[in-house]
Amino acid sequence: MEQHRTRPPYDGSRRGTPPSAPLPPQARRRPAVERRPVPGPVRDARQVRVARPVPPTGRRVGRPRLTGLGAGLFCAVALFLLGYLDQLLFGAASLTVYGVLFLPVCALTALWVRESDLLTAPVIVPIAFAVGLFPVAGSGAGLPSRLMGLVTGLATQAGWLYSGTLVAGLIVLVRRVRWVRRRRRRG
Repeated sequence: MEQHRTRPPYDGSRRGTPPSAPLPPQARRRPAVERRPVPGPVRDARQVRVARPVPPTGRRVGRPRLTGLGAGLFCAVALFLLGYLDQLLFGAASLTVYGVLFLPVCALTALWVRESDLLTAPVIVPIAFAVGLFPVAGSGAGLPSRLMGLVTGLATQAGWLYSGTLVAGLIVLVRRVRWVRRRRRRG
């Protein structure tokens, strides 16, 4: 008797390549619609298709969401550039202008940091203040002169430093309370 050979089913792979391993459940595609049983007194095998909400395809216009590191880099670079611009425009006696410009940068940093990194904003702001103060403080050419100007600037401009940190802390506190309330309503 002659044996009949059967071909294995086609698995979609190219000829000569081994068939791919089956995908784990989390990697498989989900159906586009969800099936729910039909409500009513008699439950039978009928099901109703319920369409899922479609996410918006356009870009969402809103405030940026920065990570803790991104917010720190934004704040430090913005204050360094503002300090350098302040030094070019107003000279050595411009620490008050720098302090005034520091406050909106603090507010933006606290508003733009994402909710999971909220508590980093009040820590980032004083560090960035010192980074931005470096070009403004000290008019000497050497490093010791710049460092002495930085220490003097931190001592004399402590009011602006505390005010900016307070602004960032208050914004973070309000955002954190709203975030906790939103989570409690959902869960």
